[in-house]
Amino acid sequence: MAFSLTWLPKVLKDAGLKVAEQPGWQLRGHGDVGQIRGVMCHHTAGSPSGNMPSLGIVTNGRSDLSGPLAQLCLARDGTFIVVAAGRAFHAGPGEWQGVTTGNSSFIGIEAENTGHTSGPKAEFPWPGVQMDAYARGCAAILTHIGADPIMCCGHKEYRRPKGFKSDPTFDMNVFRLDVRNIMTGAVPPPVLIPAEDPAHRPTLRRPAAGHLVKLIQAKVGVPETGEFDGVTEAAVRRFQRIRGLVPDGIVGPKTWAAIDGA
Repeated sequence: MAFSLTWLPKVLKDAGLKVAEQPGWQLRGHGDVGQIRGVMCHHTAGSPSGNMPSLGIVTNGRSDLSGPLAQLCLARDGTFIVVAAGRAFHAGPGEWQGVTTGNSSFIGIEAENTGHTSGPKAEFPWPGVQMDAYARGCAAILTHIGADPIMCCGHKEYRRPKGFKSDPTFDMNVFRLDVRNIMTGAVPPPVLIPAEDPAHRPTLRRPAAGHLVKLIQAKVGVPETGEFDGVTEAAVRRFQRIRGLVPDGIVGPKTWAAIDGA
């Protein structure tokens, strides 16, 4: 039986965000969540290269902590990846606005970032497209659960003892102001990818399937399974990057046009 947070993809998509789904996410969790009170922001402290190299760890866990380690991942290109519909081990002991049940009461978002603000691994400031998606995703979730922007907290704010965690590296007060502006309509909505191209071919992404996916796979050089899986998405990103397109792994009108010319 699926856990409670099966509404996550629709809420994020309705906010105009790019969303992908990890296989089996509806049944993944350490039991179910309780009443969701807010959102907790994290960074992965992962590899400096790749779009979402920490996805496997967030999904499956580490040697010292079993996965899932968050309900959502946020890739560097602004794509949300839904990992779990149940409880995730992301919070640890702490408190925010009187709430101490972090794992049961907060949706965890692990955003891909090295966590370094200086030195050779520095990734600060964060990519604009990722920060915009981060704020819009938090705003969409808070609106859905009927919570105020103050219920968007950083792991560094929640975790006890104070100073034990540093994630995320950006200023949470400034971030919450961005979230508030989105929730109040002070920030215009994002420009959506059209649902189809001029030839009436639909915009495709994970987990689409069918003959058009096979056509895409043939063009980007992966096995023609007809399943738009992670391998296909990675190949689409490479294809887009080579052709100067936004490497989001989504086949919309611009990528269809590039495929036609390949």
